[in-house]
Amino acid sequence: MPRRRKIGVLTFHRCINYGSYWQARCLVEGLRARGDDAVLLDHDSAKVNRAEWRCALRPLLPERTSRSDYRLYALKTRRFLGAFDALPRSARFRLDDPQGLERYDVVIVGSDEVWNLRHPWYGGRPLFYGAGLNVERLVSYAASFGNHDAADGLDGWWTALLKRFSFISVRDENSRRMVRDALNREPELVLDPCLQFPPKVSPGQVQRRQPYIAVYGHSFPAWFTERVRRSAAAHGYKLLSIGYRNDWADEQLLTAGPERFAKLMAASAAIATNFFHGCVFALLYGRPFACATSPYRFNKVRDLADAVGAQKHVVAEDTPTSHFHRLLAEPLGPAVHERIAALRRQSASYLDHVLA
Repeated sequence: MPRRRKIGVLTFHRCINYGSYWQARCLVEGLRARGDDAVLLDHDSAKVNRAEWRCALRPLLPERTSRSDYRLYALKTRRFLGAFDALPRSARFRLDDPQGLERYDVVIVGSDEVWNLRHPWYGGRPLFYGAGLNVERLVSYAASFGNHDAADGLDGWWTALLKRFSFISVRDENSRRMVRDALNREPELVLDPCLQFPPKVSPGQVQRRQPYIAVYGHSFPAWFTERVRRSAAAHGYKLLSIGYRNDWADEQLLTAGPERFAKLMAASAAIATNFFHGCVFALLYGRPFACATSPYRFNKVRDLADAVGAQKHVVAEDTPTSHFHRLLAEPLGPAVHERIAALRRQSASYLDHVLA
């Protein structure tokens, strides 16, 4: 029997964010299902923790969080912390000092915005570029530069760190261009781990009296909320806001942990979002969806839609209300599912190659 590879996965696995949690969990569980001894590299920083928890408890800044919502967000945060503790992890180490970390056959950096130098608290951390790691082979899977636009480039120090990677794959075209321009090499385009290794959840455990549109995100523009409300009324759907307060929705569920979130997304009639992983979960469960972009998430949302042929689901202020009605009622076209299947094969082939 060949020896099981010892793999460390380096990502944002402690963010109080459904997408960050699920991409980390799906990647490490997917690798373990392939037969590898994969764990999340459990970096820790008191400064990052404070920033993360502050954002979790006050997610709508500069809008103040009410005392009652503060308690609800605190319960959501505790559920995330419990979920983190159940994940397969390495011994904990300091984010800025990985010297004590044990040796791994392979370290996979990604998914998420691990290379985003503009991230408010993880940006500029050399660890995510492989600095200081005790590893035989350094690769990336579905890494992203987030809202650090390729047009702004990458300076020589960060480029030198990227050159140490034996293989590089990214999840969006902006990141692909960044790597291409910096290293003069073509990285692979692969699926987000949630689409590559779908989470195993049972939507049948969700009991709702009325079909609902899952609202995932916050700080939506007024034109988007108005059209989603009209579409919901036209189709007889309730609006259920998951994880964040959106007063324009019919119902608020601010305390959902990661498992509950996935089940609610799977059981929804449609999804209205302005988050990248709102789109990912809509694609994963084949749900009708509409997504409003924001400056922070524009690159990754646009590139995901382009990659799977779902461009019409990314809407703007001039999108007609009739188009919203169709987007939130009609199933995803077969071409979208075919493109996801093709990218899933491509992503599996990449992993087969880099982990051979």
